[in-house]
Amino acid sequence: MAPQDRILVIGPTGAIGRHVIWASVKAGNPTYALVRKNSVTIEKPKLITAANPETKEELIDNFKSLGVILLEGDISDHESLVKAMKQVDIVICTTGRLLILDQVKIIAAIKEAGNIKRFFPSEFGLDVDRHEAVDPVREVFVEKAGIRRVVEAEGIPYTYLCCHAFTGYFLRNLAQLDATVPPRDKVIILGDGNVKGAYITEADVGTFTVLAANDPRTLNKAVHIRLPANYLTANEIMALWEKKIGKTLEKTYVPEEQVLKDIKESGFPHNYLLALYHSQQLKGDAVYEIDPAKDAEAHELYPDVKFTTVDEYLNQFV
Repeated sequence: MAPQDRILVIGPTGAIGRHVIWASVKAGNPTYALVRKNSVTIEKPKLITAANPETKEELIDNFKSLGVILLEGDISDHESLVKAMKQVDIVICTTGRLLILDQVKIIAAIKEAGNIKRFFPSEFGLDVDRHEAVDPVREVFVEKAGIRRVVEAEGIPYTYLCCHAFTGYFLRNLAQLDATVPPRDKVIILGDGNVKGAYITEADVGTFTVLAANDPRTLNKAVHIRLPANYLTANEIMALWEKKIGKTLEKTYVPEEQVLKDIKESGFPHNYLLALYHSQQLKGDAVYEIDPAKDAEAHELYPDVKFTTVDEYLNQFV
């Protein structure tokens, strides 16, 4: 059996990076994490903290205990990036929205190193070439699409991971602003609640990412994670929750015109979360046909993978 490719995760302590690390270790890939000597802690919305309670220090200690190889470096330090690249085969970037454009520095390091078999740029959301999102989310998607074009122009082998809605952002609060658990009395639903969205746990994102990294079929393709059991409308999700708690929720349906007004008048993080919810729940940005020449559906590539369903995920809050 051929040795497993060595995987480097950039942004290993983030909401997705930690799960890619854990999935890589579980899959048997030699796993590397790029860590900064003097990292800066950025205050995150309470929803994100609730979904990802581990501190950076706790995660680093955990990685060490798992045998993850820590490489000191920084996206802004070209020499350290090139040195890291030369030790691995696959690079998976999971940095957040503030560092999207900085990935050109990773691309430059990959070009100089000359040995990287595959690059996963930081996407991990909807398909940035297929959306009707509004600002401030649209701006981030435009930046991500721009990085795709740079990767392609430079001839770097790639895989784009389109996983749509994390349960930590969309389900643990049923897309209710300022909530960190599903409400038991009343909910706000954007639009008519009948638009399909695609949901997935962050842990399952890690699993599918590493599967794709080890799969030659995903080379130079976008992998779309739209698992049939988790391809649901807001109304269907509310019905699941109501059944679990044995209670009918009071529902308020908000028309798109009001949602757009609320996005413009809100500050961060409300405007950002609302724009994400608008993209999936109103515009249907998870609903599209793929092109088999450049796209692949994860559930078709990996039909036997056991993943957490929306129904199962909600059980923890009952």
